[in-house]
Amino acid sequence: MPGEPAVPLAVGFLGAGQMATALAAGWAKAGLLDVTRTRAADPNPEVRARFEAATGAKAVTSNIDVLAACDVLVLAVKPQVMPAVLAGIKLAVRPAHLFVSIAAGLTLKTLADGLGPDTRLVRVMPNTPCLVGASATGFSPGPTATPDDAALVERLFRAVGAVRQVPEPLLDAVTGLSGSGPAFVYLFIEALADGGVKCGLPRDAAQALAAQTVLGAAKMVLETGQHPGALKDAVASPGGTTIAGLHALERAAFRAAAMDAVEAATKRAQELGKQKGD
Repeated sequence: MPGEPAVPLAVGFLGAGQMATALAAGWAKAGLLDVTRTRAADPNPEVRARFEAATGAKAVTSNIDVLAACDVLVLAVKPQVMPAVLAGIKLAVRPAHLFVSIAAGLTLKTLADGLGPDTRLVRVMPNTPCLVGASATGFSPGPTATPDDAALVERLFRAVGAVRQVPEPLLDAVTGLSGSGPAFVYLFIEALADGGVKCGLPRDAAQALAAQTVLGAAKMVLETGQHPGALKDAVASPGGTTIAGLHALERAAFRAAAMDAVEAATKRAQELGKQKGD
């Protein structure tokens, strides 16, 4: 298929933190990464050591060395340090390079301004469940990226979860929903568990039951294809326990609060992009 590598890839990571490590480990497990040729660069020796231990690939201090060794480059540094990183590697960029940015809020235009207008770029927004192979990822190719580039990025990120291509203006909404969403879900799991403890359950049992409940409900949505509202109605018997709990959530404006959280995170992603000069 287009974008499918004939052999495992040598991928370079600029930044070797948690997300880069999770992606490298996931791609290696899926057979998409040649760890003997893959490189990561990071100034922190402890971060480099963790990357090497988790992936089997080599971590170095020089971004330029990574560009020399690899054609697919993952930009995995914090948004606030990205301008300095781009300035430091610009002269080493070759036509063979494909850059994949996972930095929140940084637009394709910002990246192209930093690397050069002809640079092949794909902007990606994964989330932290890629650590367990369950990421939800949105991506958008830049105007100079080829169809094969887009297909390759889709294949890579499908190896660590679900992936959707979206127009770039919607990537901030992806950031607000699935990028920040795990934190919202963790808060909900914690609250469910606290409710169980309040009603007499031991903490460990309450937390395990709460987490499994969220996992099972999510699988029902994904695997049945039914609307969440229909699945909710199937649980809520007339005059029963579930409808009483749902009434309490409605009184507390639970759905409005969740929508507000996604909107607030989306707006913050848009602000981060504007702070970088767009």
